[in-house]
Amino acid sequence: MVHRGRLGGQFDDDHTRPGAPLFPSECKNTDGSSRRVGDDALRGGRGNAAQAHLPGWGEKPTPHVPRHLCASQLYGNGRDLLAIREVLRHPRIATTMRYIHVRRTRVEDARAAGMERAAKRLEGLVR
Repeated sequence: MVHRGRLGGQFDDDHTRPGAPLFPSECKNTDGSSRRVGDDALRGGRGNAAQAHLPGWGEKPTPHVPRHLCASQLYGNGRDLLAIREVLRHPRIATTMRYIHVRRTRVEDARAAGMERAAKRLEGLVR
């Protein structure tokens, strides 16, 4: 079943057609079929995604960026490192840790929450 949202009518619905693009463009071929998205659009999209979702990303936006995005989003949504390691199929947890990019505010929030928990534990000890 093909989802037909606002842009549904602009894309080629026949995914079984030989040569049908995996990433269809809004542009059409002369026969009315969808063209493939160009390299520039893909590079620009990767760059925009890296800038928006990977804090401090200073590297060139390569096709590898989606793996970093996936790892960072899984971690941000509460998945543990071992589960993320399995998803990315890394042999070592240290490799997975390099893929996770954490926003500074998340680090500060975790620190504040830890301090609050420690203060509650010490409440009964201080007079």
